[in-house]
Amino acid sequence: MNRCLIALLSALVLLSACSNNKRTEPYQPSMAQAEKAAEAAADSLNATTDEEEMPTAADELFDDFFFNYASNLTQQRERTVFPLPVSDGGNTRTIQQKQWKLEPFFMKQDYYTLIFDSERQMELVRDTAVSTVTVERIYLDKGRVEQFMFSRSSGRWMLHEVKWVPLPQNANAQFLSFYQQFATDSLFQRKSLAQQIQFSGPDPDDDFSTIDGVITPDFWDAFRPELPHDMIYNIVYEQQNPAAKEKLFLLRGIANGLEVEITFHQQKGQWKLTKLST
Repeated sequence: MNRCLIALLSALVLLSACSNNKRTEPYQPSMAQAEKAAEAAADSLNATTDEEEMPTAADELFDDFFFNYASNLTQQRERTVFPLPVSDGGNTRTIQQKQWKLEPFFMKQDYYTLIFDSERQMELVRDTAVSTVTVERIYLDKGRVEQFMFSRSSGRWMLHEVKWVPLPQNANAQFLSFYQQFATDSLFQRKSLAQQIQFSGPDPDDDFSTIDGVITPDFWDAFRPELPHDMIYNIVYEQQNPAAKEKLFLLRGIANGLEVEITFHQQKGQWKLTKLST
């Protein structure tokens, strides 16, 4: 029996000693309408002349609006303020409506990512009072961030500006620098694990239950998720705190049930992974 198998069996024994609780659905900030729109968009991104109007209810929550917006060229042209200013450093150009092409954001991939400062901040996704949201396309490999600035005026969400900023100027710059190394360097990743990692995941023997327990760094390889590392997205609801000592990194599937939540805490100036939920 090789060392990896021994580690896996030991981890399963450890988890089996933990409590099995009635399973609750994972936290899903994206509302049902958004998920349905995402699923439909996966098959219709090329149908860029779809004339279907944006549902009125979609403007209540940004996620509902955004999944519709990201999949439809007509809606993008209607819900974008033209001429659209695009700034990059000291240079600004504008895009006219006739020049605008479909921007699918993350709709062509199977997942998207989110970063929150706390579990409480996650509740902003469901807050109908939120009026400003920034969708960030973060190029970790290039050290740049493309920000799509949305705001809600007179009950309608609109894209009003696009900005390019250097990664060091992003509110999550320090954490993103850590995350890139964490996702690409296995030795650094192992050094960035807490001595005890809270774990929660589906029970392989019961579809309606979860297994809650603790794993140690020795068993991390049996549970670690595959993480994107070149380019990721983030959706900022209102704003984020550069000084936050906690970060929740979410990897969420588009209409496929994928849900991974990783919690990091800053301890003595170093980020440590403290919790994994799958």
